[in-house]
Amino acid sequence: MSVDTLFRPFTIKGLTLPNRIVMAPMTRSFSPGGIPTSDVAAYYRRRAEGEVGLIITEGTVVERPAARNDAAVPVFHGDALPEWKKVVDEVHAAGGLIAPQIWHVGAARGQGADWQPLGQVDSPSGLVAPGKQKYEPMTEEDIADTIAAFGRSARASRELGFDAAEIHSAHGYLIDQFYWSGLNARGDKWGGPSIAERARFGVEVVKAVREGLGPDIPLIIRLSQWKQQDYTAKIALNPDEMAEWLMPLSDAGVDVFHCSQRRFWEPEFEGSDLNFAGWAKKITGKPTISVGSVGLDGEFIAAFGGEGSRPASLDGLIQRMEREEFDLIAVGRALLSDPHWVLKVKEGRQDELSAFERGHMAVLH
Repeated sequence: MSVDTLFRPFTIKGLTLPNRIVMAPMTRSFSPGGIPTSDVAAYYRRRAEGEVGLIITEGTVVERPAARNDAAVPVFHGDALPEWKKVVDEVHAAGGLIAPQIWHVGAARGQGADWQPLGQVDSPSGLVAPGKQKYEPMTEEDIADTIAAFGRSARASRELGFDAAEIHSAHGYLIDQFYWSGLNARGDKWGGPSIAERARFGVEVVKAVREGLGPDIPLIIRLSQWKQQDYTAKIALNPDEMAEWLMPLSDAGVDVFHCSQRRFWEPEFEGSDLNFAGWAKKITGKPTISVGSVGLDGEFIAAFGGEGSRPASLDGLIQRMEREEFDLIAVGRALLSDPHWVLKVKEGRQDELSAFERGHMAVLH
């Protein structure tokens, strides 16, 4: 099939992307002490040179003592900010666009058995899995400070010249822990039986980030139904529940919904072929990004178990985008392996596309 659909420009809030391909945020753990290096800047620049429409960085954490679970995950405050400015400058010099993914891991497990958080772990109810309590719930002061930390990182993003920003609100990390009844057992205004009640923390984070960015910079939020604690978990079991979840976030200032699935082609609800991003667009009327094992024949969770993946057809993706089911597509492992993936697709060089191997995650290619 023709790939022209992937290479139509897309404009949101005055920001025009040259094509519909987004680099998905992927944790790389190459920032010792939380400070991104010149190698990190060069890694992102190569993707800009390869004509990625929008680069979303790996998750970079807000200023809370236990916001990360890996000592080499980058931070987005303090001494790291001048280094992030170098990343922005490198990407812009190559003609690219870039957004940071602003993150807090909450009570998600650490990378490696020896990882120790630098302070009290933040989580809605102290649960690390349904029914398994390990920490104390966040206090009102903890919650207020965390929301403010997201706002400070958003303001820093604007000041550093990033083109957009994304809130990481998926995959069982802090904000997602509030959404999920399995980990949010609070009886105050930050919890409750309804999705709308449990979404309140996320809504307040969105408001703080919106204020930090200002009105004109696109704000993306990443969401998922699945959790690293439970791949089968769902926040919303039907479209009405999804509306109850997404509409308050939309009203608070989200411009784009980035809807994470393990396999983008799978329908979200019975009786419809629409995937998660398709339903989010239908419900909110806002643009959406789909993601999940794009361009490869194996899904990404299996990669952590050592499985490689070979290039796969993009025909199904193109058909969905021609139907305008969603607006943008995020590509992860294919771009991690090959910074020129977009150019090869654009120029019809499918025979030159690279396979993905687990070893690719161990280097900044």
